[in-house]
Amino acid sequence: MNKRTEPSILQNYDSEIASLISRNRGISEIEALRLFLNSKTHAMLANDDMKLWHFSPLAVFDMWEAEEATGDPRNSLYIRGDEVE
Repeated sequence: MNKRTEPSILQNYDSEIASLISRNRGISEIEALRLFLNSKTHAMLANDDMKLWHFSPLAVFDMWEAEEATGDPRNSLYIRGDEVE
């Protein structure tokens, strides 16, 4: 069984990323929070074994955007590790 990330850590990320989604998409923070909480990215963040909390909220937001665009947060440059030219 996977250990869950500490609730206080998740709460901080949830708030920060919902705010970023809200501003980026022009939607309410509640709707943005719903989108994030129901995402694969959030499930990965909640899995403490993955240690995504080592990334900044902006990096996790990028993972969420990659998921929205491609269906998989693992397509984010932060996970793939591609160099940006």
